Amino acid sequence: MFLGEKYLLTNKAAEKLFNEVKELPIVDPHNHLSAKDIVENKPWNDIWEVEGATDHYVWELMRRCGVSEEYITGSMDDKEKWFALAKVLPKFVGNPTYEWIHLDLWRRFNIKKVISEETAEEIWEETKKLLPSMTPQKLLKDMGVEILCTTDDPIDTLEYHRKAQEVVEDVKILPTWRPDKAMNLEKEDWKAYLERLGERYGEDTSNLEGFLSALWKSHEHFKAHGCVASDHALLEPLIHYVERKRAEGIHRKAFKGEKLSQEEINDYKAFMMVQFGKMNQEMNWVTQLHIGALRDYRKKLFRTLGPDSGGDISTNFLRIAEGLEYFLNEFDGKLKIVLYVLDPTHLPTIATISRAFPNVFVGAPWWFNDSPFGMEVHLKYLASVDLLYNLAGMVTDSRKLLSFGSRTEVFRRVLSNVVGEMVERGQVPIREAKSLVKHVCYDGPKTLFF
Repeated sequence: MFLGEKYLLTNKAAEKLFNEVKELPIVDPHNHLSAKDIVENKPWNDIWEVEGATDHYVWELMRRCGVSEEYITGSMDDKEKWFALAKVLPKFVGNPTYEWIHLDLWRRFNIKKVISEETAEEIWEETKKLLPSMTPQKLLKDMGVEILCTTDDPIDTLEYHRKAQEVVEDVKILPTWRPDKAMNLEKEDWKAYLERLGERYGEDTSNLEGFLSALWKSHEHFKAHGCVASDHALLEPLIHYVERKRAEGIHRKAFKGEKLSQEEINDYKAFMMVQFGKMNQEMNWVTQLHIGALRDYRKKLFRTLGPDSGGDISTNFLRIAEGLEYFLNEFDGKLKIVLYVLDPTHLPTIATISRAFPNVFVGAPWWFNDSPFGMEVHLKYLASVDLLYNLAGMVTDSRKLLSFGSRTEVFRRVLSNVVGEMVERGQVPIREAKSLVKHVCYDGPKTLFF
């Protein structure tokens, strides 16, 4: 039965295990929600605003179905966009987005209709009646969210995280330090960004010393607001030892606008990643490395809509083991590190790395791997090569609040099914299986991050 009690559960043990974890609180160390939206606590206007307005997963699949951009990010009104989505949604079958959207509708609105062109009007009207009472804070509470970590720039004032501590009950909303813009000196706006960073923290960022001082001040500001982790997007983690004088020279050259060689760019980024590691070591933060996203691959989308619009891809031509070797050995036993990979063929590399380094953890199936299929492969491999017990937990990576419940439910069901299969085959006693799934869903990530 579609989304029934046995959804994704193929054995009796899996059903028992899911019952153990389905009501556990959600702790989410990585997402892209807005603390401002949560604090302001305004209800949504319509179902498109909830499901499609901020979700590039939805945008990409609509484009794949031939929907004009006007009905995705363009000028059409929200009702027309919802109808365009509903019309093509039957083509999404097999993609997790199809299941997530239906789970949102069924679990949060209690509307058990299959979305299509024929049901679009009914669903639009029914959700319109319910949405005025669905505020962000109420939804977080209803979904059982205990802790969530947003993704934030070092320049951010974090004023809404501060306000959240005062006005949001029962949910901790913490910032995550994401210094990508500070490191990416090959970008056109790097100098302008450094100037804003310098103004923000009263430092001369035209030189490396002032730049690092500003980042330290930012780090301390985030710490004061409850930050427990940093996050770094790396296409290829080419981290190696670089002398400070070398980094100083590259910094001056880049700030003057002089052309840099690829070797200089790589050396500077390697130096900065080590500095970030040292900062995190002092603060006892978790360092999250998201590896392998080739950003803005479709240039037309980037030129018209900017980043995070559905034009990113994965690639497997990366030297992850070689590129991480210096960093991992430099911080061996000193820094908690979580590795996420976008291409699933890199899973064996990070799983064996985590097996070799007790302070390294494999992250959740990320982005294109965030599906029942991707999760199953990820969990089974990790269990057989490293320790499933040490998985860094589930992250929603979500840009829309409503999907917290649906994404977490899918993960917990798949995890229960994978471990349930082990029980049915006689590999695991049911008592240990129950302890394992509870740890992976809640106790493990809470201990690691919080």
